[in-house]
Amino acid sequence: MTATARVLVVEDNEDLRVAVTTELAAHGLRVDEAADLAAADAALAGPGDHDCVVHDCVVFDRMLPDGDAVDYVHRRRLAGWAVPVLFLTARDTVADRVAGFEHGGDDYLVKPFAVAEMTARVFALCRRHGERRPPVLHHADLELDSARRRARRAGVLLTLSDKEFAVLEYLMSRPEQAVTRAELIEHCWDTSTDPMSNVVDVVVRRLRVKLRQPELIHTVRGAGYRLGAGQGDS
Repeated sequence: MTATARVLVVEDNEDLRVAVTTELAAHGLRVDEAADLAAADAALAGPGDHDCVVHDCVVFDRMLPDGDAVDYVHRRRLAGWAVPVLFLTARDTVADRVAGFEHGGDDYLVKPFAVAEMTARVFALCRRHGERRPPVLHHADLELDSARRRARRAGVLLTLSDKEFAVLEYLMSRPEQAVTRAELIEHCWDTSTDPMSNVVDVVVRRLRVKLRQPELIHTVRGAGYRLGAGQGDS
């Protein structure tokens, strides 16, 4: 990601919108603003931009004057839109957070929040989008649809948790390459995760069970994991 990454902030509270946009701009990002979903539609389309890829990240207040941003993002995801989304909201129940992720959100920050943390999360999402992965990834008989959050092996739909999906997506974006545990934590977990913990190994074990045989995720001793044909080190 470069310092010219572009972010859209959709927030109806003017004071908060100004605070967020000012902080992001101070860190070198290009920032657009919108106060409701209708304005967000216009900003995301952009002049002559029919593929909606002008922004590297969108920050949505969840409850806006003209609707719930979760429903809006869900409709766009079904149409193939893949720009990363961070939801800002006062709704802090587990059910609310799960709904945000299940309907296409990439991150979820509960109000009140530290602006520095919000900025760090936006930069992380911009880095992911900067990789410009295709919306559907394929490897052997494995297919992963990032926009619709679906994965299939040999045509069979897999039931994956958010973390399992994220790890598989990252491995599939780097087929036949050794990916370290630190890389997986950086891209699939938040910044509070201890890099020395075994969370990656736990998720990979569950993924191997769900993917069934023949095995596709191999251990690379001293490095991490590799998605591909052939055998790993263990």
